[in-house]
Amino acid sequence: MKEEKIMETLTLTKTIEKIYSGLLVAGIGDALGAPTEQYAMSEIIAKFGEGLIDHFYTPPLDTFAGVHHGHMAEVTDDASQMYYLARTLAAKGESFTNEDWLDCLVLWSETSPKSKFMGPSTEALVKALQNGEDPTRFGLIGESNRKMTNVGATNGAAMRVAPVGMCFYGDVEKIAEYTLKTCLPSHDASIAIEAACAIACGVATAMTAQSLEVIIDGCRSGAVHGRRLASKYARLEAGPRFQTRMERALEIGANSSNDRDFLERLEAEIGNSVLASESVPCAISILSYGKGEPWRCIQLAASIGNDSDSIATMVGAIAGVFKGHQSIPKHLVTTFLNANTDFDLHALATDLAQVALGLDQPL
Repeated sequence: MKEEKIMETLTLTKTIEKIYSGLLVAGIGDALGAPTEQYAMSEIIAKFGEGLIDHFYTPPLDTFAGVHHGHMAEVTDDASQMYYLARTLAAKGESFTNEDWLDCLVLWSETSPKSKFMGPSTEALVKALQNGEDPTRFGLIGESNRKMTNVGATNGAAMRVAPVGMCFYGDVEKIAEYTLKTCLPSHDASIAIEAACAIACGVATAMTAQSLEVIIDGCRSGAVHGRRLASKYARLEAGPRFQTRMERALEIGANSSNDRDFLERLEAEIGNSVLASESVPCAISILSYGKGEPWRCIQLAASIGNDSDSIATMVGAIAGVFKGHQSIPKHLVTTFLNANTDFDLHALATDLAQVALGLDQPL
């Protein structure tokens, strides 16, 4: 596979189909993982039983979705931000800028009921924008220009970035550049940028790839591009290296004997928290271990706990684009669509396909 060009252009019908499935499976993964968010695996087993999570639950009151009155099968901040980004990309196309993203984020924070769930990096940025403060200055140490290493190192950019890969799937370098526009200034740590580029390029590669190995290589290529961009436009912070964590997570998947062993080793050795150094390698490992099968992948992600909804959103986007949504039980698809009527995913997919194929006129 050449690094700069992923593969050939798809037909319009196939492009819409793949984008729709990616958006749908990502959202279902988000809703499936919401009731287990912040739980340890042992707590998930005690509350929901042995085996993988296999249907929607009403989020308990000790989860973010539960405490903010989320209902069964509804998305959280993860997929809702993704869908808002998709709308903006569909409207702006290749003219999309970082300013467009910031406007989109403020709109989401002011109009989406899921904005109450927002993560720490996004929340700091939104507050700065709403207060008229310099959005690049939060998280600094004293009066210096140095940010704390944990600031901007979470997975918010990676969890929402899939539409970038869907729109610009022909060119890895271009995908990384547009991904960067959705990272800054909230997720300006190299590890967050690398993680977001890995997910975006994984989604993009899945648009045309015939094998899972090619998609995993797409994630690797995205991470490399992300680090290059971070070194030029953001910061290379102290701490773990994304690519090293990703490779270790993939090794765990390749050498695990069963689902329980796999998930427990990921939790213990990689981590599954909101940090991009943990949850994003975790998602990519689940994609590989689950052989890219959408239903199985989001079940595994929802069953690992901690930041389970974000992990399921990320792996769901890639797996959905790769293999479609037909493996998801039909009654769950219906339940999900009925619970999230604010978003017309087919219309979103159609609009994003128009951008992806460079069409000038509305469909």
